[in-house]
Amino acid sequence: MVQQGEQAIRYGGAREPERPLGRSIRRGMLCRCPHCGDGRLFRAFLKPVDACAVCGEEIFHHRADDLPAYLVILVVGHVLLTGYMLTDMAFRVSPWVHLAIWVPLAILAAILTIQPIKGGVIGLQWALKMHGFGGTDDEAADPGRGGPIS
Repeated sequence: MVQQGEQAIRYGGAREPERPLGRSIRRGMLCRCPHCGDGRLFRAFLKPVDACAVCGEEIFHHRADDLPAYLVILVVGHVLLTGYMLTDMAFRVSPWVHLAIWVPLAILAAILTIQPIKGGVIGLQWALKMHGFGGTDDEAADPGRGGPIS
């Protein structure tokens, strides 16, 4: 126990700045840099910038892969299926009418949600220091990706 006037012994390097998970995901979903919140995250619709123009945080090494698409399918599918089921119970209409309503809504909803969800995934990776965001090369330490076996 530390007595008054004594200083606790701290082992290891200097403490790294905190990376709050919720704030990082929120900034990513707003298509902003998860580090500073000011710089743009995307240079094209789904192509992230290599580095933030404001703070210089490198973003090129993110690995969002297919997770944003899976999350879009999960979210849009649940919302639209609920809407379909509720309208089908309330109104008896032809399947063609449902097709004319729900297919365009599904396409529009998927297009509108994919970029914010991908930004949120990049923000999540940044906050958890995954895939190079922590300053280390994850692939060099992963034997499954051709790294050394230790």
